[in-house]
Amino acid sequence: MVKSLPPRSEISIEETWNLESLMASPEAFDATLEEIDQETAAYAEKFQGQITDAQSALEALEAYLTIAEKLVAPGTYVSLSYSTDQTDTKAQMRAGKYSAFSAKIGSRLAFVTSELLELPEDTLKQAMSESKEFEGYLKKLLRKKPHQLHPAAEKALASYSSVFQAPYELYNTTKMVDMDFPDFEAGGKSHPLSYVSFEGDWEAETDTELRRAAFKAFSDKLRDYQHTTAKTYDMQLQTEKTTADLRGYEDIFEYLLFNQEVDRTLYDRQIDLIQTELAPHMRKYARLLQKAHGLDKMTFADLKISLDPEYDPEITVEESKQYINDALGIMGTDYLNMVERSYDERWIDFAQNKGKSTGAFCASPYGDHPYILISWTGRMNEVFVLAHELGHAGHFYHANREQNLFNARPSLYFIEAPSTMNEMLVANHLLKNSEDPKFKRWVISSIVARTYYHNFVTHLLEASYQREVYKKIDAGENVNAGVLNELKRGVLEEFWGDDVEVTEGAELTWMRQPHYYMGLYPYTYSAGLTISTQVSKRILAEGQPAVDGWIGVLNAGGTKTPVELSKMAGVDITTEQPLRDTIAYIGELIDELERLTEEIEQQN
Repeated sequence: MVKSLPPRSEISIEETWNLESLMASPEAFDATLEEIDQETAAYAEKFQGQITDAQSALEALEAYLTIAEKLVAPGTYVSLSYSTDQTDTKAQMRAGKYSAFSAKIGSRLAFVTSELLELPEDTLKQAMSESKEFEGYLKKLLRKKPHQLHPAAEKALASYSSVFQAPYELYNTTKMVDMDFPDFEAGGKSHPLSYVSFEGDWEAETDTELRRAAFKAFSDKLRDYQHTTAKTYDMQLQTEKTTADLRGYEDIFEYLLFNQEVDRTLYDRQIDLIQTELAPHMRKYARLLQKAHGLDKMTFADLKISLDPEYDPEITVEESKQYINDALGIMGTDYLNMVERSYDERWIDFAQNKGKSTGAFCASPYGDHPYILISWTGRMNEVFVLAHELGHAGHFYHANREQNLFNARPSLYFIEAPSTMNEMLVANHLLKNSEDPKFKRWVISSIVARTYYHNFVTHLLEASYQREVYKKIDAGENVNAGVLNELKRGVLEEFWGDDVEVTEGAELTWMRQPHYYMGLYPYTYSAGLTISTQVSKRILAEGQPAVDGWIGVLNAGGTKTPVELSKMAGVDITTEQPLRDTIAYIGELIDELERLTEEIEQQN
């Protein structure tokens, strides 16, 4: 039974993460900002106007790296504190204070990049040859040279950084603070509703009347805020378009893909191939769900239900440890030690409470350990969610240890490969340990419904919609709620065809996703899962050599491009073959679900 969410103050400390290694107290946070303020002022006094040759460039970068490392802890502390309870006034004010402080420091230090890029290219190349530590940083900096503005303009833009972040913060405030969901009626009873309970429970509720009533109530509340949310999103889009034009990019897509270090062909291929070639497989899956549940029709509100609800057992946090350890054991003792510590040292926030961010994420601050946010409902599929976030944790546990701060983070295009890899390892482990057709069907349906549906369908349809939005913005247009609703409904109807009725309210799904405030992020989920699907097959076939190769990829962090990292892992993403193979694999899984269902029905 879904219950109303308690305030954060009533949550047991064992369910929460421990942020003390980041910042011992709010007072320590204030003291840290004061220290950084003084240190950056002294840095500017020493280096501004003095970066004139390779030696002074490297000296300035060495001290700059130290400051950048010190900024990590307070920034992460305010973000994580706020994410667990966005109704907390003190956390709100602290986040606002840091945002303004960060803008001030960014403006003060903007001269570093400007002065480096004013040096002759030969001087920068000399610095690169003399310092392996900063070679990667300077190489990426040189790529940006054509898009660098006058130093005064760069300083001014840095001063406005907190303003540029405002749409995302406004979106979260609307979603997590102002939006209050009333109870809804179904089956003659009243039921509580919230963002967390809808996405964690009601979407997967097996009682059709309850599930569809929850969807309607949820959508009705979203609709009340559609115009404010659309205006907030348009502010974000116009800022991105202005920045792209100001910096001389060909279009907004080139600007947003630039830091991902991939070209437009990889982006478009990921969307186009999945839209056309995965759709028939997923429509077959939708028909299978409809038949299994005896539904009068298949609607958008029914797509998250389990194929076999009886095989969706509840699981405690403590019980999840064994599944995670057994599945990820192939990654080695060092990796498993990281997993063990994440439970024992409270790196994970499991609580469900009012004001907590929806979904799940992993933050991996340099110089500290990773932190994972999840709202644990006790459903077995959350083992996959936790494994996913531990994949991010394991990635940066390795990369942060092996690389400096400037080299640790890879392109956004690759960021979801290590996370989805862990989901594949969980699935492979579970499949390997049972021949029971009902259990096998449950595992495969979990792979399809959780791993592939979430990453290949949900996020890909977001990406397809997002591309249409950006096309309008690139053409000099604005968007409002009506335009966004129409675009979202069009993408959903194209993908699902006549097999799924796109329920009224489904068009408002664009309001639920914070990824739209993070550039071209949604498509990278399917990109990462394409890579991890192929690597997980290698691990199954080759064992330890493939694992060792994958650990090497994690260690490399951001020192290589997505294409180079993928090749290290044995996958060539410059061709469409890995994506076609992955789509074919999803089709095979759905065919196997049909076969197992027939076998089970014959036995009964």
